[in-house]
Amino acid sequence: MDHWDEIRNLIEKRHADRLAEQVKGLDDEARREAAARLPELLKELRGRFERWDDGLVGYAAVLRVAGAAVFGGAAAVASWLYRREFAPQWAGPDNDVDLVLAVLADRPAGWRADLAERLVLRMRAFDDRGMALALALLRETGVEPPPHDPLVAGWAGRDPSRLGSDPLLDHLLPRLFEAEGVGRVLQWERDPDGGWLGALLDLADEGRVRREALIDGCVRRFLLGGTALDLRFFVRLHEELDPSPAETAPRARDYLSLLAASPGPVAEPAARCLRACEGLSADELAEAWEALLFRSERKLVRAGLSWLDRSVRRAPALADAAAVPLARAFTADSFELQEKAVELAVAHASGMGEEGRAAVREAIELLPSRLGHRAAAAFAGGTVAEAEPAFVPPPLPAAPERARRVEPPIESVEELSRSTVEGARSWQSWERLLAGFVTLAGRDRAGVAAVLRPRLSEMLKHPWTDGRYRQEAWERIAEWFWGAVHALTTTAPAEEAWRRFMPTTTRTAPHLFLLHRAAEILRAVEEDTLPPLLLATPTHDTGHVAAAELVRRLEVIEAAGAKPLAADLQQALLRLPRTPDPEAAERAARLTSPAGRMLAAWTCPEAAIELEWRCGDQGGDKGGDHDWHSRDHHHSVSLVPAVTVAPTGLPLVDLLLGVPRHWGEVHHRDWWSSMLPSHREVTAAYLMPHVLRRFWDETLVGPGQARELARAEGPAGAAFAVVLARVLGDPNMPESVDVLLEVAARDELPADEIGRQSGLLVAGGEVRMIDMIAALDAAARRGAHAHLWRIAAAALPVLLPAPGERPRNGLAGFVALAAVTAEWCGARGEIPVVRDMAARRGSSGLLREVRRLHDLLTGGGGTGGAGGADGTPGTDGTDGTGDMADMAGTVGAVREG
Repeated sequence: MDHWDEIRNLIEKRHADRLAEQVKGLDDEARREAAARLPELLKELRGRFERWDDGLVGYAAVLRVAGAAVFGGAAAVASWLYRREFAPQWAGPDNDVDLVLAVLADRPAGWRADLAERLVLRMRAFDDRGMALALALLRETGVEPPPHDPLVAGWAGRDPSRLGSDPLLDHLLPRLFEAEGVGRVLQWERDPDGGWLGALLDLADEGRVRREALIDGCVRRFLLGGTALDLRFFVRLHEELDPSPAETAPRARDYLSLLAASPGPVAEPAARCLRACEGLSADELAEAWEALLFRSERKLVRAGLSWLDRSVRRAPALADAAAVPLARAFTADSFELQEKAVELAVAHASGMGEEGRAAVREAIELLPSRLGHRAAAAFAGGTVAEAEPAFVPPPLPAAPERARRVEPPIESVEELSRSTVEGARSWQSWERLLAGFVTLAGRDRAGVAAVLRPRLSEMLKHPWTDGRYRQEAWERIAEWFWGAVHALTTTAPAEEAWRRFMPTTTRTAPHLFLLHRAAEILRAVEEDTLPPLLLATPTHDTGHVAAAELVRRLEVIEAAGAKPLAADLQQALLRLPRTPDPEAAERAARLTSPAGRMLAAWTCPEAAIELEWRCGDQGGDKGGDHDWHSRDHHHSVSLVPAVTVAPTGLPLVDLLLGVPRHWGEVHHRDWWSSMLPSHREVTAAYLMPHVLRRFWDETLVGPGQARELARAEGPAGAAFAVVLARVLGDPNMPESVDVLLEVAARDELPADEIGRQSGLLVAGGEVRMIDMIAALDAAARRGAHAHLWRIAAAALPVLLPAPGERPRNGLAGFVALAAVTAEWCGARGEIPVVRDMAARRGSSGLLREVRRLHDLLTGGGGTGGAGGADGTPGTDGTDGTGDMADMAGTVGAVREG
């Protein structure tokens, strides 16, 4: 067997290691022959697979080893090694680098250096397939790598555990701070004791790499620019190096140039280094302050103001240099920052020269009216902007009609047949269908059976449908309806189906009630005892049955000598409006049947609901406002209602009003509100196990349920408040504001409960503060400002932090909203938690807003002015409440994120 046959045989068998040994001994003639025949073999192998098949990848290693060994030119080898069919991107890193290096070992050093450079210049990304081989050849040959960014990024993507002995370190380390893509490769490096971050710090400590070179490299990379993501690794390296003032001083000009436009994570350490540097001139300080105070990030503006204030206090001669930067800060988008800038300008005005004072006067017109007057008084001049006219909230929009008449029950066999084909897609259409079926089947059983028999046959053509009538329990109304059709057409799947298919395990009470209503219709069909009509079919879209209509229906049943269905009667009683109808009551008194007497004596039962928040790790022992401040949201949270109601003696009514503490599958949840249209709080209580649940981007309780509760009757308490607060706090449910306005317009809004429950939802992490603020602010601006003040006042005791506790994000915006609504509705009266927090030491934005609110409610001016760092009163003579328009601006800024 000649040399080529042996090579071909090894390629066919894919023995890459044996092939590497075989080709090492080839002479020049054998190499040339193999080089000529190798492309033919590749074409033959490729022909064995379909175009879409990647089967050739299995031969990649042996083909690459063979080509590296037999092709003569470096260009030919580079092209062969990384043919697309050998190296699809998904195939993972090369596993034949050592074999390729072995067959290249006898090539001249210059040839291998040429190949290394060609491989490098082919790289397009840090994870290109040839990266490992290119780096290995560069290390072997010792040649200086060509300047190519993907190579540097690929080098950075390798294990740095032996970085100190890497021959490429001295060549590539300077480029690490310049090459595009390195920052994204190293963006997740954060451990100073491991990875590249730790390796570079260790090399600096050992003296293998100069510390100055790393600092210069970071600063150079910052100056080149880039996104915060690109610069993240270099920011962390710079932070770990923590340049001393002596190391900062020579680079001060570079740090100064970073303050104005670099990403915030870069500008922040640059400002910190400069602040520690003692040798900056007045002009350099002014440049730094002006750059920081003109930025959009409030954190950097605050840092700039603090640096300016401390510097001028230590060296009053710097006051003139601070004038222009402070004037710049008058344009800040935050009232708090504008106020702080005015406070500092007034405090240091005496040290400013005429040129500095003129610069401040020119900027006064950029300030809100109150701050402008204060600055103009201190600087003896300047144009003060006119105060914006106070926002006058509109009156509440009129509430829409609570209930509308619904279509009457189906009245013809043809419409009944058509409805079974089209399908019932809502509780209203199901109620019409059931009512029409009962009336028509009772009137003409044979005729209805003849019409529905073909519909039943069509439905049973689907195997899944027929299978549902062989299962153990029927959970849905459709199953019971078609079971009744089965019985009507004498094709029932079982005798006494109404008994056999009733679920035996626990179900949610509304679901069980509904199944009983459906089951008794099926039973009446089986026993041929259908009444002339159903009593509980709603007359209004809320689910209510008009009292006069219910009396009429009972009169029809009595006249026919029939009996109403038991569950149907109990549902009808629960659907009566809460407002008595004297004329209907007089007619009901003349009824003689037991059902008629029951209707005449019926009074709407009152159910009192209490709601308890429970955390899963507390075993259900207790809940309450205070627990939320220390509760870990990773623990499960539940809302547990408890009901108090006097028994009526009607089993299904008592079951439904009792809100049993067990929960089943959520079937027919859209029916619930219509089953209890005069007991909205009971319906809301049934929603409590679902109000906090979310599945991906779907919520089980939304504005639809809230609107149904809004249009129902009965007291509105904690359970309804939770539902409304939950949907208000969801940014994907803006229509929830309309629901709040509708309830407020009817004067049925439980504002205090909504405030308390909103606070608990925010405190528990169920909704975001920013989303709750946005919804409440929108409602206040549409006329519900008085109600919103009550909501905010009730939420504050839950949301304001205890001493030593960290406040929640966005809380200052919520307090600002409270102040706005309090001003609009003229609220007065001290709130103890607000009073106590206003008295705390500090000058944070939250404390400023709390002091403004406290002063507004009490008519005082002791804590709301430009207080000192310790929270002491200001001395500017203002009342400290601030303009309501300014506060509204703060709320808007929070809402916009």
